[in-house]
Amino acid sequence: MALRRHIVAIGLNHKTAPVEVRERLAFSSEDTAQILETMHQHHCVDEIALFSTCNRVEFLLATQDAPEAVEALKDFIAEFKDTPRHTFEQALYVYNGDEAVRHIFRVASSLDSMVVGEPQILGQIKDSYADACNYGTCGVILNRLMHKSFSVAKRVRTETGIGDHAVSISYAAVELGRKIFGELEGKAVLLLGAGEMAELAVEHLVNNRARPIFVANRTFERGLELAERFRGTAIRFEEIRNYLKEVDIVISSTGARQYVLVRNDFKGLMRARRNRPLFFIDIAVPRDIDPEINRINNVYVYDIDDLKSAIQENIEERQQEALRGERIVDAAVVQFRRWFRALDVVPTIVGLRDKMEEIRQKELKKTLSCLHSVSEKDRAAIDRLTTALVNKILHDPTVFLKQDGHKDMKSLRVDITRRLFNLDESDEKEPEPEA
Repeated sequence: MALRRHIVAIGLNHKTAPVEVRERLAFSSEDTAQILETMHQHHCVDEIALFSTCNRVEFLLATQDAPEAVEALKDFIAEFKDTPRHTFEQALYVYNGDEAVRHIFRVASSLDSMVVGEPQILGQIKDSYADACNYGTCGVILNRLMHKSFSVAKRVRTETGIGDHAVSISYAAVELGRKIFGELEGKAVLLLGAGEMAELAVEHLVNNRARPIFVANRTFERGLELAERFRGTAIRFEEIRNYLKEVDIVISSTGARQYVLVRNDFKGLMRARRNRPLFFIDIAVPRDIDPEINRINNVYVYDIDDLKSAIQENIEERQQEALRGERIVDAAVVQFRRWFRALDVVPTIVGLRDKMEEIRQKELKKTLSCLHSVSEKDRAAIDRLTTALVNKILHDPTVFLKQDGHKDMKSLRVDITRRLFNLDESDEKEPEPEA
């Protein structure tokens, strides 16, 4: 009797559960071995993988009894976390079959992330899959599903613009800097204050080879500490105006209650700079930089609202690109469904015989077309001969597939046969997404 296997995804994420619930149910890396091995021993769980990040806790299962596996997992979570089921059950989603496959493809492709297009999720899923492999809880089905999710994620990232356009304040500042200067390499940066977002922005600039870095902070010791981190130079706050002649980019986040720099501070400055562009990123609220400075030729001042506006536009562009990614995911779900259904023994035997018959007919036609003097009786004999050969060749593989055995061994035998005879060759070529 053929085994009927099911793929199930069960979990909660930032859309379905508040942070208090996600924190309560988050699993540490130290917990992983015990969780996977315990659940894998349950009689209705054939394969299992666990993803636990700050935004999601999910289990991926291959099972012969989806309802029982889901209930068993809920009970396990409640017991392991010493948390009543009712405190998290409403936040759980359960996907079966195609929906479970689509979900994991979307998660890996960052289409389900809080920030669509963020790249970290794929690395986190790869790490989780590596854990499941190490603890021996992945088999033929989840192995194939996870590898397919990696390739789908790669296609979504390379064939759409989902990862383009900055969607964080700090990175948006870098993108704006690129628009003004072209290349950031060798551009001098002055950091006013030591706010967290400003630090991140400087970090991005340094990664883009902006140098040298100067740091001015009300507390010189803190400025010195930050300067050392970026291999820069700490300067006194009173020296800011002198350094405005030297730098190209100023990032400000001082927390002052009034403007740190006003238009009068720029008298003669641009002449001294030979009119080289000067770019201000004012992340502070209240603002540090007088907006009147933006009126000076070749001086560019962007405040926090300007950056947020740029980010919103970029988020909307990513959402448009995500629609293209969804089409890639939909096509991949159909391909995976074909492979998954073919894991049953009967479709594989039928597929194997169809392929052999197709080859036999092709070669028979080619051979008989060269034998003009052969009688109809001899042609029929040759036909019977090739049919008998095919039947004898297929006898042992058919017996091999029909053997009784452990559920994992049956799936493995089917998978090996399909790979050996290349029965999924039509699925190997990924279809192009629609324009």
